[in-house]
Amino acid sequence: MSKNLRERAEITALELQEILGAANGAKSGEIADAIEQAIIKALVEERQRCAEVARGYYADDSDKGDAIADEISRVRSVLITNLSAMR
Repeated sequence: MSKNLRERAEITALELQEILGAANGAKSGEIADAIEQAIIKALVEERQRCAEVARGYYADDSDKGDAIADEISRVRSVLITNLSAMR
């Protein structure tokens, strides 16, 4: 069963509230927002790191390294757009 990022953030928020003993889902939406933003930030940073690794790996063939880094950056843009649309 596939879950989108928001569903995962909401489930994690409820689990955190249970662990912390928060009553009646207080602040659940805010917790889910914080979790979702942290995941998005981590995904974006990881995509950027992948682009830098690819660029470095192909240092002697800068055209190929740049092409791969550009493709990773393009995928990053699509990822951000899709994650933003989920809100």
